Amino acid sequence: MPDWTHHGGRLSQAMAAFPQVSGSWLDLSTGINPDPWDGIDRLRIDWRRLPDETDLALLEQVAAVHFGVQGHGVLALPGTELGLRGLSMLGLPAPFRHVAPGYRTHGEIFADSRAIDYGALAQEAGQGGTILLANPANPDGRLMTVAELVAIAHKLAAKGGWLVVDEAFIDAHERGSLLPALDGDAPVVVLRSFGKFFGLAGVRLGFAVGPQALIERWRAMLGSWPLSAAAIAIGTAAYGDARWIAATRQRLSERVAALDAMLVRHGLRATGQSPLFRLVECNAARLFDRLARRGILTRPFDYAPCWLRLGVPARADELDRLDRALADG
Repeated sequence: MPDWTHHGGRLSQAMAAFPQVSGSWLDLSTGINPDPWDGIDRLRIDWRRLPDETDLALLEQVAAVHFGVQGHGVLALPGTELGLRGLSMLGLPAPFRHVAPGYRTHGEIFADSRAIDYGALAQEAGQGGTILLANPANPDGRLMTVAELVAIAHKLAAKGGWLVVDEAFIDAHERGSLLPALDGDAPVVVLRSFGKFFGLAGVRLGFAVGPQALIERWRAMLGSWPLSAAAIAIGTAAYGDARWIAATRQRLSERVAALDAMLVRHGLRATGQSPLFRLVECNAARLFDRLARRGILTRPFDYAPCWLRLGVPARADELDRLDRALADG
């Protein structure tokens, strides 16, 4: 049986593990926007030539405007996962800590990283070193305020430390990113993900934002042609589509409100502030299995057997399908 707690999106394995399911599956295991950016068919991508450096620079400029960056370096990456793994090569100062619960990758980046909770952030920041956290957090969707993050960054900086913030899910929020509140010299690295909000995880596009000198060292490590021509073209067009971005944020807000109301009817209290997913407390293994046998894939966690994370259904019929599956207990 696959380890469903490792990461979401294991749909092919779910199909093999639950062969009794007939018809299509509803994948709510990832928190990726199920209603993706719709402009790909309007793009023309020249697959005959290498990706152009000028086009890559334009992507980073358009992304910088979307992020609200002022004076920082912006580095396009072939996915945020690679960016996270690259942190260990940047010479960031020890001791290393990551806020937990959080992404599994966060605990794997630095061999000697120690897990801390939110309540210890201020005290730990006073010791310098490097602290890595996600905002919004995963899987509980907790959203720290910009003021809280700035205070932690200043406290770390006073001791020669660095703050690293993984903003993989922040695009679903109109505000909340730390970037507009920082100057270009702040010892802070922010990672951004394209695929989650824009619903195109297969593009494999992410960004690192930080002081120019650090970003240029990182860029040299990546070498030539770090991104495909498709990723460059799709990212540039999507980040520039302000109308779609605003409309999608509104739709996600409405959909998650409908999900919250439905979960309450089944005695499940949802937590979190991300419009892309919700966390519920329950007998997670039992509910995961019950939903999977009805063709609905969710995400359990090995360190919290009472937690189950659900992505937000895109359509009313999908929400109704989840509603009926929860009622059939």
